[in-house]
Amino acid sequence: MNRKYFQLTKNNNEVDIQIYGDITSWEWYENNISSYTLSKQIEGLECDKINVYINSYGGEVAEGLAIYNQLKRHKAKVKTICDGFACSAASVVFMAGDERIMSTASLLMIHNAWTYASGNSKELRKQADDLDVITQASINAYMQEVNITEEELKQMLDNETWIAPQEALEKGFITTIVNEKDTNGASQSVKKSLIKMIKEAQAKIKLFEPTKLQEPKQTKEPIVESIALDSFLNLIRKGEKK
Repeated sequence: MNRKYFQLTKNNNEVDIQIYGDITSWEWYENNISSYTLSKQIEGLECDKINVYINSYGGEVAEGLAIYNQLKRHKAKVKTICDGFACSAASVVFMAGDERIMSTASLLMIHNAWTYASGNSKELRKQADDLDVITQASINAYMQEVNITEEELKQMLDNETWIAPQEALEKGFITTIVNEKDTNGASQSVKKSLIKMIKEAQAKIKLFEPTKLQEPKQTKEPIVESIALDSFLNLIRKGEKK
């Protein structure tokens, strides 16, 4: 029996999907997976949970976006697990998970869309502009989950960034790290939630911070305080006379 890199298995109310090859519209090899094949696999699928195991260098942007949207649209809860690499278009598919899990021995990689191009100068400039629009679609998928600014994300894409689990957790690409020793017993997902809460609280505090410290205005308050103090002392004196 030949081992297939892509397969879907169902166990009661859970479905496991393995994407262990290239994401492409033309499935020339057994390790290829297309959005069409996946859509037919999950079409009308009745389940409560879909587990997507990923080890892929990526592939075509359009196919990755289509698989991402198919998984997001499904009524089941989706958990994506990076078993090795989730690169390029595969990292977009990874972002479809309500839970997104990495182990200490796995990596994400994100970069801008690219293509082969030929033609005159105007055609090449148009290709570059088109690539910016295509990349933006992937950015929109990442931004649904990450807690960094779009400018920071774009810089990571420009740099073709490999993302280790701890950084992925801090930036919101993932929700949990597994196979990690944690001496205080707190899960990484809890830590991420606490970090997010602290950042939100800091942002709210900044809304109420004065832009400039002002010197206290001189009012009649010291005189009032002085009168109140004199009255208090007079009462004490009267008490002593009694």
